[in-house]
Amino acid sequence: MRKVAPTALLAMIAALAATPAAARELATLVRIDDQTVELTRPDTAPRAVWISADTVLDKGDHRVATASTDATLKLPIPVTERRYVILEDKGGKTTVVAERVLPLQQGSNFRDIGGYVTKDGRTVKWDKAFRSGAMPLLTDADYALLGQLHLGAVVDLRSIEEREVAPDLLDDRTGALFLANDYSLKPLFAKMAKSGGENIYQGMEIMLVPQFRALFNRLLANEGAVVYHCSAGQDRTGIATALIYDVLGVDRETILKDYHRSTELRRPQWEMPKVDPADYPNNPILKYYAARADGQPPKAEPLYTPSGASNLAQFFAYLDQQYGGSEGYLKQKIGLTDADIAKLRKTMLD
Repeated sequence: MRKVAPTALLAMIAALAATPAAARELATLVRIDDQTVELTRPDTAPRAVWISADTVLDKGDHRVATASTDATLKLPIPVTERRYVILEDKGGKTTVVAERVLPLQQGSNFRDIGGYVTKDGRTVKWDKAFRSGAMPLLTDADYALLGQLHLGAVVDLRSIEEREVAPDLLDDRTGALFLANDYSLKPLFAKMAKSGGENIYQGMEIMLVPQFRALFNRLLANEGAVVYHCSAGQDRTGIATALIYDVLGVDRETILKDYHRSTELRRPQWEMPKVDPADYPNNPILKYYAARADGQPPKAEPLYTPSGASNLAQFFAYLDQQYGGSEGYLKQKIGLTDADIAKLRKTMLD
C-alpha cells in the first residue's frame, strides 16, 4: 500500500475539485430529433462519412459523404436504430463515433462508455460497455433498441432492497446473463448520513468488491456488451466507470466531466416504479424516491460535497492514498493481475 503525504493529498483534492470544461473525444454524435443526429468534430480534414450497423467498416455500410470538411453535419439516423458513424481518411484509417446517450423513452442515464481518448492516444471502444440507472419502466421500444446492443451480461450493482421493488427485466428480454450480489442498503445510507456529505464514497470500494469483480470479469470475458447499473446510475455506477476509465488510461479531467453528466442525464421518474411504501415498510430506497411536497419526482442533485468538492475527486484522492491508485485497488481487492489489466486494455481500447 502506498501512502501519500497529507500536503500532497490536499493538493490532489484541490486539483480535482472542479468539474473540467471539456472531455477528450475525437468526435461526438448528439441526437437532434427522432430522425436526425448531429456529428461534431474539431478536426475538419476531408473524411468519408459512413453510417454502419456496427463498429466495423464493410461493404454493407452506407456512405453519406465522400470528403466532408464540415465541423458539424446532420445525419439521418432514426431513434429506433443503434447506428455508428465511421469517419475514413484518405489513407483508410477510421474513427468510430456513436451516440453516447441512448435515446430511451423511459430510461435514465443510459450511456455507452466508449469514445474517450486516453493519455497515450488510444480510444475507448464503443459497444463494449454501457452504464445506466435502474430500468424498471422501459418501454417495448426501449427494449427493441437495447436488443440491438448484442448484450452478453447485465451486472446489477444494487442492493436486495432496490432489486425487490424494481427488478431488472433487460436480461429476460435479451437473453443476457444476469449477475448480482446480495447486500443491504441500510449500512450504506447510515454511513453516508454520518459523513456530513464529505468523502461519502470511502468504504464503497470494499462493500462492492463482489459486484466490481463480476463487472471486470465480464469485461475480461469479452462475450458481448456489458450493461452495469445501480439505481441512479451516478454513485456506485460512477465509481465503477471511473475505475474502468482510470485503469484504461483516460485522463481524470475527462473522467470527472463524464461523471458529472449524471446530473443532467438522470430521469428519476423512470428509476423507480410506483409502489405503495406501506407494502415495503423497512425498505430505505423508497424514502429516497418519495415524491416531493409538490408531488413531483425527486430531482437529480449535483454530485458535490458541502465544501464544494466533487465526490469523485475526493474518492480518487482516497484511492491514491490508500491503494496507490485505481490499478492498485483492482489488484489488491478485486484480484486483477498485470496480465488481466493488459488484456482489459487490449479488449477495451482501439
